[in-house]
Amino acid sequence: MAPAPSIEDLLRRMAPEVLGAVVRRYGHFDLAEDAVQEALLTASRQWSPGAIPESPRGWLITVASRRLIDLLRADASRREREHAAAQWALVEQPVAPAELHVTGSDDTLILLFMCAHPALSLSSQIALTLRAVGGLTTAEIARAFLVPEATISRRITRAKQTVTASHVPFRVPPADERQERLKAVQHALYLIFNEGYVATSGQNLHRVELTAEAIRLTRLLHRLIQQDVEVAGLLALMLLTDARRAARAAPDGALIPMARQDRGLWDERLITEGVALVTEAMRRGPVGPYQLQAAIAALHDESRDLEGTDWPQIHALYEVLLELDENPVVRLNHAVALAMVDGPRAGLEALSELEADPRIAGDHRLHAVRGHLLEMAGEKAEARESYLTAAKQATSLAQQRYLNGQAALLVS
Repeated sequence: MAPAPSIEDLLRRMAPEVLGAVVRRYGHFDLAEDAVQEALLTASRQWSPGAIPESPRGWLITVASRRLIDLLRADASRREREHAAAQWALVEQPVAPAELHVTGSDDTLILLFMCAHPALSLSSQIALTLRAVGGLTTAEIARAFLVPEATISRRITRAKQTVTASHVPFRVPPADERQERLKAVQHALYLIFNEGYVATSGQNLHRVELTAEAIRLTRLLHRLIQQDVEVAGLLALMLLTDARRAARAAPDGALIPMARQDRGLWDERLITEGVALVTEAMRRGPVGPYQLQAAIAALHDESRDLEGTDWPQIHALYEVLLELDENPVVRLNHAVALAMVDGPRAGLEALSELEADPRIAGDHRLHAVRGHLLEMAGEKAEARESYLTAAKQATSLAQQRYLNGQAALLVS
């Protein structure tokens, strides 16, 4: 039997549903987000494993609603606040859990599209979604964007103010507007999943609550827009990647790279579903970045072992992906695929071109890949230095331990 979720996990999972419910009732997105955060903080202080309210969502909605009213009153004149308070009907009794589950799911999907407001830049849309729906901290979002934390903080603050000032109705936008916002929604879900699958901070390698929520929301999105092949590709990518989760960590939490994983632990059900999704999506076309990444993931998942992996096909898919989505992480993965096809020197040469890119020059992944390719080339001393540099730059304890362990194996 799976262990009961911790209070922290419970609050994180419910946060976007509560925010969606409060915004739906009262509007004021910027203040509502602050009110929900205060309600979550109050719950973390008052709740205990044996004393969680019968309807935790209803409790949080009630507390957040009260706090929102307080914030609105503080910002309004006496006449305005008295008039507004007379119009509000605060629900004192928690809503039935079943009703909240259905409404909460719908509200979270609406919240996704609200955060992707067309008045915002794409980067602001994604940052706001990661904060409001994904529950990521400012530091985690900054790492996802490869920019300073202060930049993200200002971006999110301005985005919340813009959404509030727009008075956008709380509903799923019509089809024409929905398509306009879809790119930001997809990218945000992709980043939420990635933060859960490869946690950038803390002691744990995974944050299962984030991967599960990203998959849940992407399934909802796929049901809403079944004709969109990139939504299908994104869902396939998540399923094919999450299928390997059970094999990625040892019993003590240590990271296990794909080359050493017990592939018998991979989830065949998720692999089958993911392969079917991406195969059908690519057949319908046009082919986009998420479908290409899913196709690469499928080639890994369908291989019995590392030696049987179709690296030439993976390399070819990365070549196409680079034409559509030229970003440093794609180039980093392309260098690895190139090394597996043409040897580590070819991969290192491709990697050298990335060193001048400020978006990834200080990222631990660049040095970790360099260490791996140098080790493949027999340059043990240089590989060890790269692993140690990567360990210093990594913000996840599991990744630090793995990288320091790799360096220790190369001591002559």
